[in-house]
Amino acid sequence: MKLTFRQRLFLYVALLFIIVAVGIALFENSRERHFKTEALKEQLEIYTDVIQSQLTENNDFQTFSIDNVRNVFPPALRITILDLSGNVLFDNAVENAETLENHIGREEIIDARTTNTGSNIRLSESTDIKYLYFAKKYPSNYVRVALPYEIQVQQFIKADNLFLYFLLIIGGVSLFLIHRITTRFGASVKRLHNFAVQPSDTSINFGDDEIGIIGNKILENYKQIETHKKNLTLEKQKLLQHIQISEEGICFVSTSGKVEYHNGLFIQHLNQLTDEPKSEAAAILIDSTFQPLHEFLIHGEDNYFDTQINKHGKIFSLRAIIFEDKSFEIILTDISQQEKTQKLKQEITGNIAHELRTPVTSIRAYLETVLDHELPDDKKEYFIRQAYTQTMTLSEMIKDISIISRVEEAPNSFDLEAVDIRHLLSNLKEEKATALAEKNMKMQWDLPEKCIVKGNLSLLNSIFRNLIENSIRYAGENVVINISVYKEDEKFYYFSFYDTGKGIQNETALNRIFERFYRVHEGRTRDTGGSGLGLSIVKNAVLFHKGMITAKNRKNAGLEFIFNLHK
Repeated sequence: MKLTFRQRLFLYVALLFIIVAVGIALFENSRERHFKTEALKEQLEIYTDVIQSQLTENNDFQTFSIDNVRNVFPPALRITILDLSGNVLFDNAVENAETLENHIGREEIIDARTTNTGSNIRLSESTDIKYLYFAKKYPSNYVRVALPYEIQVQQFIKADNLFLYFLLIIGGVSLFLIHRITTRFGASVKRLHNFAVQPSDTSINFGDDEIGIIGNKILENYKQIETHKKNLTLEKQKLLQHIQISEEGICFVSTSGKVEYHNGLFIQHLNQLTDEPKSEAAAILIDSTFQPLHEFLIHGEDNYFDTQINKHGKIFSLRAIIFEDKSFEIILTDISQQEKTQKLKQEITGNIAHELRTPVTSIRAYLETVLDHELPDDKKEYFIRQAYTQTMTLSEMIKDISIISRVEEAPNSFDLEAVDIRHLLSNLKEEKATALAEKNMKMQWDLPEKCIVKGNLSLLNSIFRNLIENSIRYAGENVVINISVYKEDEKFYYFSFYDTGKGIQNETALNRIFERFYRVHEGRTRDTGGSGLGLSIVKNAVLFHKGMITAKNRKNAGLEFIFNLHK
């Protein structure tokens, strides 16, 4: 029969108490017997001293008579006198002591020889009576006394049982209290057990004791978990519905490599890329068309993979994301139309760059003509400077457009190296020292000691140079430019770049300042000499380094750019 928790708890506690009580009783009994035995030995030692004093007075044990001290000794006391060699000289229990064998080997004599006193309980060979012996060594002899180990001596030595009775009473009361406590405790545990086995009843009350408080807390957590489970199921259904209508082909693969879920568009895109029709989404894990994906899943050090596949006149974006549990998601997106649009934009940008070369050539030709004709010096210098300023603006515009086109069209053409951002900012501060001084601006930064980004030096320089130039042109005078890393993790540095200047009054313009040639105010680029492409270059350079950038007006004053760069 299986015992309940309450019964087991009561049994364990009661057994522990009994073991402790018995141990205490035995220990106390042993100590009491020991003390009484020692007291009896002290009494026997007094007898030996009295006998020895009589021997000393008579100077001869032959003249010793027990009658002289019989009235002070117990009637049954046995007296034995031995010389130092163990020979028995006198024994009142036998008629002729000379018939007794040598006693030097008796245990009490052995102890007396080494420690002056000795005792033992044994059966006498000469009288066939069990005695409690006590012997003491004196300068010229041993004196041994013995009492029959009968009821009187045993009762004297026997421990007092009062303490044992007291323990039994305390034990009975304790077991009763233990029974009451375990009954109450067991009831709470039983309710908790029943709820754990069948948690359908959520109206149960576990009580107000310690176990009851724990049970009520578990019940509360269970209700919350059930609520979260329902919400999670609902969100999962929403997510699956969203995936089904998504314009991307999505496939989820478990840690063991088994396809757990995919939408219909994924199979459609998969069949557009494979040479033969496939009905199973798992084909993407073995088909040679997706070899770069296979190598990434086996040897990739990052958790994100992104590439493009151009096949059968279509261009597809292939992405993979590895989650913390090593399961992963594969996304196939048809970007054929996007690529066409992108190419169109690139062509437009190239055309703009081409068209800009004509006015630049014209301006330079005009300057040459001006230089060849006789003009007043003041007008000549004025036209030359205006033409030169426009020439530099157009040249800068061409350079910026070329950078944007290269980042978008041929990102793999940029070399990567370890770039020290602190060193880069130091160089830019020195380069822009004159411009900063003209507007009484201060530039400062707060970066980690080793702020190293593996990227393209030219593009990283363009990010910070364009942001600094943007502040110099538009923030106003007596402004502070601050650059800091406000967060760092294993993969990214998170930067804050702000100035304490004017900011942008029109909040809606914040979403467009990264567009090419966009101007917050008409004529702003012309007045300040910018190309209108600086922040577009910044955005593309940040994207090249796997980051994101946003702009916002600061609460106090000024414009702030928040962006991150992949280490």
